[in-house]
Amino acid sequence: MSQMMKMLQISLRALLLLLPWFGGLVIGEISQDFSQCLNFFYKKTPPQGISAGGYVPICQRYNNQYHFASLYHRQHRAPLYSAYILNRADGKRPDVPWMYEPQLVSHSESPDMQPFPVPQNIYSKVKDSQAVLSDYKNSSYTRGHLNPSMHQMTMDDRTATFTLTNIVPQQKGSNAYTWNQLEREVLERKVFCRGPIYVITGVMPYESGASWIKKRVSVPEYMWSAYCCPSYKSNLPDSVLPFFPTYAAVGRNDRNSGEEIVPVNPNANDKERGYDVRRMSLQDLEGILNTRLKKRVTLFRGLCMNKE
Repeated sequence: MSQMMKMLQISLRALLLLLPWFGGLVIGEISQDFSQCLNFFYKKTPPQGISAGGYVPICQRYNNQYHFASLYHRQHRAPLYSAYILNRADGKRPDVPWMYEPQLVSHSESPDMQPFPVPQNIYSKVKDSQAVLSDYKNSSYTRGHLNPSMHQMTMDDRTATFTLTNIVPQQKGSNAYTWNQLEREVLERKVFCRGPIYVITGVMPYESGASWIKKRVSVPEYMWSAYCCPSYKSNLPDSVLPFFPTYAAVGRNDRNSGEEIVPVNPNANDKERGYDVRRMSLQDLEGILNTRLKKRVTLFRGLCMNKE
């Protein structure tokens, strides 16, 4: 009988080791294919052609609930994009601790994002797999949200955006001024939609090789964002008609970058000059991504043309 119990225990341990590889059996943040959080993508379809080796899909989970999705690169310690459904915030920006993703360390860790500080017994593993607070300390970069808290309704939704797996190194001139203005513009368009607005916001790396904070966190050369509003009011004012059902933008994150993608306004004030944002069609953004990422990119299935 004792021999049989030992065999059962061995079998159970083997099963537990295998469970993380079968997404349908395990609920957690790290996913093979975003299967737990496809509702944050239009038609439940993540961007096509934009994933690459080394990236990990994360279903961003806080307080036992999924809030958005991110495609994350362990070695670059930064996300390539975050996807979410836009809603107007019902309160102020939360004053909460920054968080990290335990399942980047191990599937046996908590499926919910956790606040810093990291427990000492896993700190080195967390630091190996993702950015930590010390990476941004005394750097010239701010912590730039891909999914901004102002685009999330509830306190839990807004709190969940404060994970470093939703953050990229962003120059203050972009984060606090020009890109912030774009985020507010997009939020104002919510009133014209009859249903959800699907947003994907991401980054473009440097073509000539990665730029780093402290040789650890990859710095993007450009920010980009696009939204899809598949069902909108039929009597749109002429002034906003060009912005539906889709619209997009690319923003500079380096004053010294060339002007092929985003021109520089020489008349901008000192704080904003060189961090310009170029508004454009979804097709134009996808064309730029095709060139920069050397892949055929589709952000929204069917160009978001099928009304729901």
